[in-house]
Amino acid sequence: MSHTDRLFYRLIEIVGEAHIIKNPDQLKSYSLDGKRPKAVVFPGTIDEISKVVACACEERLAVIPRGNGTKMAMGGIPKKVDIILSTSRLNRIVDSDCDNLTLSAESGMTLGDVQKRLAKEGKGYFLPLDPPFTDKATLGGIVAANSSGPKRLLYGTARDLITGMKAVFPNGDVVVSGGKTVKNVSGYDMCKLLIGSYGTLGIISEITFKLLPLPEKGATLFIPFAALDECVGFTHDILHSQLLPASMDILNAVAIEKMKYRISMPPTGNYLVAIGSEGVSETIERQISEISEIGKRHGALALETATLHSERHHGFWISVRDFAQGLIMENDTNLISLKSNFLVSKYGEMIRSYEKITQALGFDGALICHSGNGVLYSYVMVGKNVRSKTESLVELVGKLTAEAVKNEGNLIVESVPHLIKKRLDVWGQPRSDFLIVLRLKEQIDPAGIFNPGRFVGGI
Repeated sequence: MSHTDRLFYRLIEIVGEAHIIKNPDQLKSYSLDGKRPKAVVFPGTIDEISKVVACACEERLAVIPRGNGTKMAMGGIPKKVDIILSTSRLNRIVDSDCDNLTLSAESGMTLGDVQKRLAKEGKGYFLPLDPPFTDKATLGGIVAANSSGPKRLLYGTARDLITGMKAVFPNGDVVVSGGKTVKNVSGYDMCKLLIGSYGTLGIISEITFKLLPLPEKGATLFIPFAALDECVGFTHDILHSQLLPASMDILNAVAIEKMKYRISMPPTGNYLVAIGSEGVSETIERQISEISEIGKRHGALALETATLHSERHHGFWISVRDFAQGLIMENDTNLISLKSNFLVSKYGEMIRSYEKITQALGFDGALICHSGNGVLYSYVMVGKNVRSKTESLVELVGKLTAEAVKNEGNLIVESVPHLIKKRLDVWGQPRSDFLIVLRLKEQIDPAGIFNPGRFVGGI
């Protein structure tokens, strides 16, 4: 029996023949940056994950964790791909305690399914996360990537909402951290350690979240401006007021134009500020009134409002959240998606410099800025003949990264054509804390079997 056949036999013993893919033609669709796995396995329990990982560790095989694949384009080019381990069969709610505002669920469950289930509980509850691809993205993938959306301004990120976690470490051990209530502990906070680790330290298998009741009322305000300075002055005053919007995004003209294909947009303005508000009726009405007055003082061209349950309110934030997917559906498959972070106060400078740099190199750049969070998403439409534009695109990413670093942040390449990816460090400029990450990786995964080469610094 060959080594490969022996591997398949062991995996079949663990998950069953129906839950493993080994056909070469089927494996092509699971290729990662041109590297095809030996097998794709679909464990149905945490115990099965543990046994698959222990087998891989013993054989020194690279394991790539996967949910529904919404974030597989992220990360560096893997050093090798042996086993892709899908969590899609771990899709159960373990404990739903809405009275105490907690939920424990397996990592392969989609956030969309969780939200639908919670909305039907009592008066309605929700998990306050709104990352890209909410309907398809799994809880484990969202947490592993620390993925978030526009509403992080009010509700925070996964780091603020998780109280407990179960994960399988590279030797097959199941590690439990936290729970429904978290008391003071010494040592590493393993939950925080795994959030945003991109599957390089452990495979997240079960997560306990804080919940909130569904808001009584909500609205989206659309406020267009002719000039960026007016737009920035307006958002600055909102951020330094007593108002607490759920989200506040700035879209440039290219982003507005691309959004028109999916939703009716305000007819005028080179920049659009979209503010989402959620809460009790009196609070929303007061926010709308005060935001309108601030907008008038800063030269707003108009003010339009869409209510919580309207198609325009719902459709707009989905389009913002899933902007990259919308561009791809419009057949602009050669797309570079970038995420920059920086000092919150520098969002005006970042938008201005990113527009200038992108235009100077001859590209269209759609910009969506979470202005209260110091996060800017850039979508560069590459068009055809990518090879001929490679040097310009590498230069573009380099200049945008340098601009983010200048403003005390960094840039991550979330998706990019493979030809260009080979020329880039998708994690931006190395930082001094990389040594800490490296030491953690060496301690927890000394054999380097989890996602080798895909995380910061090629670890």
